Amino acid sequence: MATALPALPGVDHSLQFLRQGYDFVGQGCRTVGADRFRARVMLRPVICAQGADAARLIYDPDLFTRKGAMPPHVLRLLQDKNSVQMLDGPPHRHRKGLFTSLLMTDEAEQSLLDLLDREWGRALQDWTGQDRIVLFDQVNLILTRAILGWTGVTLDDPDRMAGDLSAMIENTGRLGPRMWQALARRRRVEARIRRVIRAARADAAHEDSPLHRIARFRDADGKPLTLDQAVVELINILRPTVAIGRYVAFAALALHRHPSLAPALRQGQLGYEAFAEEVRRHSPFFPVIGGIARRGFDWNGVAVAKGDWMLVDLFGTCHDPRLFPAPQDFDPQRPLSWRDFGSDFVPQGAGSPHDGHRCPGERLTVAVIRHAARMLVERMDYSVPPQDLTVSLSHVPALPASGMVLAAVRPRATRPGP
Repeated sequence: MATALPALPGVDHSLQFLRQGYDFVGQGCRTVGADRFRARVMLRPVICAQGADAARLIYDPDLFTRKGAMPPHVLRLLQDKNSVQMLDGPPHRHRKGLFTSLLMTDEAEQSLLDLLDREWGRALQDWTGQDRIVLFDQVNLILTRAILGWTGVTLDDPDRMAGDLSAMIENTGRLGPRMWQALARRRRVEARIRRVIRAARADAAHEDSPLHRIARFRDADGKPLTLDQAVVELINILRPTVAIGRYVAFAALALHRHPSLAPALRQGQLGYEAFAEEVRRHSPFFPVIGGIARRGFDWNGVAVAKGDWMLVDLFGTCHDPRLFPAPQDFDPQRPLSWRDFGSDFVPQGAGSPHDGHRCPGERLTVAVIRHAARMLVERMDYSVPPQDLTVSLSHVPALPASGMVLAAVRPRATRPGP
């Protein structure tokens, strides 16, 4: 006999979701005294859950699809209807293979880090002559320039692209004028990338850059991507890379709040990858992941019907004390790794990126955080002036309120450490 899920008190919980943000599912679980409950968001029934079992479930490609799982404006800003995330089964796996082959190799990682190192070095020269910088804003510029170079996209004004990509990310959790402005900037990005794709397809040299590989890619049916599909998929590399700037700001915040970390990293007592992984676990990034049930099934006694909408709490799962003791503590000694493809450490999803919907850019995300932390620790001296460093969990996506202001930035005279 099927078990009835507890329901969150109230008629509709949309405003509650907006107020609580990252803590909506966690608060609801505490209210009902269970890891899963029923609610209504945007007048739509939804199953909300947290924990490794729920993450494992929603990343099962046989059980859930991403089609219809996001509000239209969020889908438009973050993925779009023509993207790989909207595919299922063999078509999804085939197109996903393009992204795993582009993003999950030693060569891809090293070439991106080389570009990041170059752009950070150039920016550091400019910062040295300024009283203070907002690290988040500056890193967005650095990451945009680096990923444009990595993909093979040449633009006359890359910093304008940085602003447009940042606006798309910043306004995914908003409604009203700022959301509409972000959608307009999305259309502007698409127009620019459309010209880039057309030029790549007309290029007789047949370069092997990510840009050209996307422009020439053929789907599982042997047909080339439509122009709109190719535009969307190239943007789906550019925009998520710029989003890593949030993690870099949170890495700088962790270094500031825990002064012992920098010398430990510098002296090799703590690994940069371990530090980067704890930044991902500890920091608010993706609040939830949504899915629509592809068929009916039994979930530990709960009947899930075909078409049911489900939201799984990624942030809350990464802060579950049953999985991570003292989860509010920043502890880089935790044994965390994106390579495990597990269902408990899920800042960017669960399961395999090859077969399911897990982000294939996770490896590069960790590499960028790791390298940015090394730059902050070994290549720069700076001070952190008084500022508002609060992080509101009701603001999605979250960020230290000040954007992480650094003052008196200058290159380090020496670079000690291994």
